[in-house]
Amino acid sequence: NMKILVLFGLVAVALAEVTRFEGEKVFRLKPVLDEHVTLIKELADSIQVDFWRPDSADLVTIDIDVDIHVPAMYLDLVYTRLQQSDMEHEVLIEDLQEAIDGQSGPSPRAHSYTKYNTWNEIQDWIASISSSNPNLISKQVIGNTYEGRPMNLLKIGKKSSSTKPAIFMDCGIHAREWISPAFCQWFVKEALSTYGKDSQMTSLLNQMDVYVLPVFNIDGYDYTHKSNRMWRKTRSRRSGSGCVGADPNRNWNAGWCTIGASSNPCSDTFCGYTPESEIEVKNVADFIRRNKSAIKAYITVHSYSQLLLFPYSYTYELSAHHSELLKVAEGASAALRSLYGTRYTSGPGAATIYPAAGGSDDWAYDLGVKYSYTFELRDTGRYGFLLPESQIKPTCEETMLAVKYIAAYVQKNLY
Repeated sequence: NMKILVLFGLVAVALAEVTRFEGEKVFRLKPVLDEHVTLIKELADSIQVDFWRPDSADLVTIDIDVDIHVPAMYLDLVYTRLQQSDMEHEVLIEDLQEAIDGQSGPSPRAHSYTKYNTWNEIQDWIASISSSNPNLISKQVIGNTYEGRPMNLLKIGKKSSSTKPAIFMDCGIHAREWISPAFCQWFVKEALSTYGKDSQMTSLLNQMDVYVLPVFNIDGYDYTHKSNRMWRKTRSRRSGSGCVGADPNRNWNAGWCTIGASSNPCSDTFCGYTPESEIEVKNVADFIRRNKSAIKAYITVHSYSQLLLFPYSYTYELSAHHSELLKVAEGASAALRSLYGTRYTSGPGAATIYPAAGGSDDWAYDLGVKYSYTFELRDTGRYGFLLPESQIKPTCEETMLAVKYIAAYVQKNLY
């Protein structure tokens, strides 16, 4: 019996194999001709290329920088093709494993706001923070993930007998975008510690509630810490498919799977088998639908590119509230820039980056949540998904200013 257990133990260790990235590189390619675009798409078809920006090969167009992560075994081939094509390119990251190792320093094995916390650390933090100040914060489980982890939603705001208008914010839809959950945690800390001191935060939390989902794609986030740092999707499995997960930001019922998404289960932008096929998406969508009359703004936090986007992404058509949404985004970007000079670009998703259907912001907007925004946090590609821990504090501080700007605007325009 013991032998069998030991055997199972060894199997489990073997299954939790950690993906290593020694000698793998991240390139920035600058396609300016049709043949450059064709070359990139052909490369993507013939070898495993991990697209960092844009999200997949079908979104590559002329004059948009393309950041790709190339496995070591294909480097010679890629260099040869680049030489032949004369496409301008640079190496952003020389050795991906070194960059991963360098991203997080030796860290305290406890929760800290200036490091990338594991899911276990975040879970412990959720438990302790939500009991720290019962008049201002509470938690509720809105469902479980595919692998059975509880999705804890924090509600921040002065307790009230009646339903207050609310803002909903989520982080970590894409597993590898670690700066995103770091921001949600920072936001909670700031809200609690400045209430009663900062007049804007005090007024906001007296009049409104802010729902914060610190990690949306918990299974994927846990997987990036334990197995594969570059994982993006959920971890759902479907019998008959050898590939795992769907892209939770292509899985919403907003122009679902029509553009900028893939119906191939092995793709990083797989839209899922049906809208809301991913239980995490369904849990959040159900919660927002149930509280639709109270929720006045939806904010979702991603990385990287330094963008503040609003609907639409599934169509090039402008939304009914385009000029107001743009005005607020530009005000928020100016507030953000005032601290460290970080420049953000604002605009509707499709025209500002590329068309992509099935996103949460478009879905929330179409549901009737007018102020629906997507942040793409730092940086513009020097570190990409591997933003060093030394940048957590400045990134969160400046992003706070933008989120507070949006919140103040929404609060002013409640009635």
